[in-house]
Amino acid sequence: MVTNPKTRSRVTRTVTGGIIGLILVFAGLIGVSYVGKQNAASGTRAPTPGGPPSGQGRGGQAQAGGQAQAGGQAQAGNRGPGTRAGERNAIAVRVQEVHLGTIENKVVLNGDVLPRTQVAIYPTVAGKLTEARLQVGDRVQQGATVAMVDPSRPGEIYSQSPVLSPISGTVIQAPVQPGDTLSSQTPVYVVGDLSRLLVETFVPERFSNTARQGLSAAVSLEALPGELFDTLVDEVSPVLDTASRTLKIRLRFTRQDPRIRAGMFAMVNLVTHTRQNVPIIPREAVINTYDSWIAFVVTDQQRAQRRELRLGLESEQAIEILSGLEPGEWVVTGGQNFLSDNDPVRVVQ
Repeated sequence: MVTNPKTRSRVTRTVTGGIIGLILVFAGLIGVSYVGKQNAASGTRAPTPGGPPSGQGRGGQAQAGGQAQAGGQAQAGNRGPGTRAGERNAIAVRVQEVHLGTIENKVVLNGDVLPRTQVAIYPTVAGKLTEARLQVGDRVQQGATVAMVDPSRPGEIYSQSPVLSPISGTVIQAPVQPGDTLSSQTPVYVVGDLSRLLVETFVPERFSNTARQGLSAAVSLEALPGELFDTLVDEVSPVLDTASRTLKIRLRFTRQDPRIRAGMFAMVNLVTHTRQNVPIIPREAVINTYDSWIAFVVTDQQRAQRRELRLGLESEQAIEILSGLEPGEWVVTGGQNFLSDNDPVRVVQ
């Protein structure tokens, strides 16, 4: 153990000097490492003995900067016509020309095919049905006797009473059999005129004001898939049904087809409004945003231009344009959801 104070002081100074030296060495190494990284990032190397002068290093940096600038200009030049450096690449879109055409507003309804005339035949007196002369499907002439009813009672004998058909047609229902007791309100047969069929359907209240005679409708039948039959509204009820809040209408076929039978299920596409020679565009071109309707058109400078629209009639494929677009303009039908006003665009097929 060192006991001399002078000796202890010299030892302390020596240790302290060594520690400070080590700290300086580590600081120098860290500085050299930092400078090397900075030079590597700037495209220069740290000067070494026998290496290029600092002027050449700066020239190499300027050359690298020039290459980067030229590369950036070349990349900007590949953005396509009508674009500038800093703008995003042109967006690929599909377009369709705004043209004048005819548009129809339709409502789809369910209905049934029925005979135009259908009448129930009732006996004139109550009694027992003794004779039924017809079966379902038989033809009958107006005024022909179709059944006999015996009105006799116990202790009273009366002659039989004939039941006459009020119309000509085909028997479509025979609800009673001989031996049944009938009242004057019991139908013996139901006869219909199957030579003229119609479609009966019911229009919801919100469309009731549009239903009128002469409206056209396309009818499809489940029994004849893939075919459409033209019909016209022939009868319109003057009142709505209070239970269902619907309006009964009947449509006649413009051409009778022997394949169509009474009782078939029908789907009716009723045309409520028709407008001709008006600007129309595909439905997919229209975007609903913040309670307004918009579309994009492509200008001559290959830019997307935002337009606010006022819409008219709508069909399954098209929409009438009341304002916002003009015939001859090219409206975007594909890719419009990625567009903003004045974006560069590229039209694709």
